[in-house]
Amino acid sequence: MFDIYTLEIPVEDRTVVREIFGNLDYNVKFIESELNIKISLNGKGISIMGDETMARAGEIVLRNLENIAHQKGEIDDQSLRYTIDMAKKGKTEGIKDLLKEIICVTSGGKAIKPKTLGQKQYIDSITKNDIVFGIGPAGTGKTYLAMAKAVTAFKNKEVNRIILTRPAVEAGESLGFLPGDLNEKIDPYLRPLYDALFDIMGYDNYLKLIEKGLIEVAPLAYMRGRTLDSSYVILDEAQNTTNEQMKMFLTRLGYGSKAIITGDITQIDLPRGRRSGLVSVKKILKDVEGIGFIELSRNDIVRHPLVQKIIDAYEAFEKED
Repeated sequence: MFDIYTLEIPVEDRTVVREIFGNLDYNVKFIESELNIKISLNGKGISIMGDETMARAGEIVLRNLENIAHQKGEIDDQSLRYTIDMAKKGKTEGIKDLLKEIICVTSGGKAIKPKTLGQKQYIDSITKNDIVFGIGPAGTGKTYLAMAKAVTAFKNKEVNRIILTRPAVEAGESLGFLPGDLNEKIDPYLRPLYDALFDIMGYDNYLKLIEKGLIEVAPLAYMRGRTLDSSYVILDEAQNTTNEQMKMFLTRLGYGSKAIITGDITQIDLPRGRRSGLVSVKKILKDVEGIGFIELSRNDIVRHPLVQKIIDAYEAFEKED
């Protein structure tokens, strides 16, 4: 049994208090259940009671939520869960700065910004380095954030074109046997890249830039023999490249270009016996200056909360198997 510890947090703005507590006190009830503390409202602000360690974690959570409410006007479920998770681990420094950096604004007016500390580190590495590897599980925003940075660089005239590519593993990089023209053959493999571009740029803008050749979406096999100058190049699903394909891609980079390589080494679809180029490149290039390696984790997942649990369950199963 722990001693009851009490913390008082003065909050003058009652509008912010309402946002912190959430609809029908949802936010506070969730914090209480996760940290095993009691939160109540008094005349001066908010009171927290419980074990000292958890009470102080609760204070950090509430302070961060207050900051989010001030800057965004609302507290979404992802911000709530992430702040609690980081408070439990004592890794809250820098969370308040996440709200300050806007990468770009989508065609629908939505501001794209890093939502986790891992994503912030990823964005900072892309800004700093000409080649960046973003490695992590599904839902961590690896490709979407890279797209946002590419569109921003293009709009700022830092590059002349955007090139998006991924390996078509299921077709063995040989697409000739499929019916239709080139676009129809590769469309199933590149659809996730199209979707991200439509969301960020808008469909009409995307079509105009595609027609002018300023945006190119193609399978990795079509990169061979080219030199990509003044381009923002994104290689997605890089865990499905072979060592030879990874080397081929990296040596395409020309002057004034940047390359972002994303992938999840837990989802390799290569035939048995073929080593992933993404796994090998971590060892080969880890000490090369100007190349950044960022490893995102389950803490950086910004999809449905169940995605984290699904990934954890699969990891546990694979360790036991």
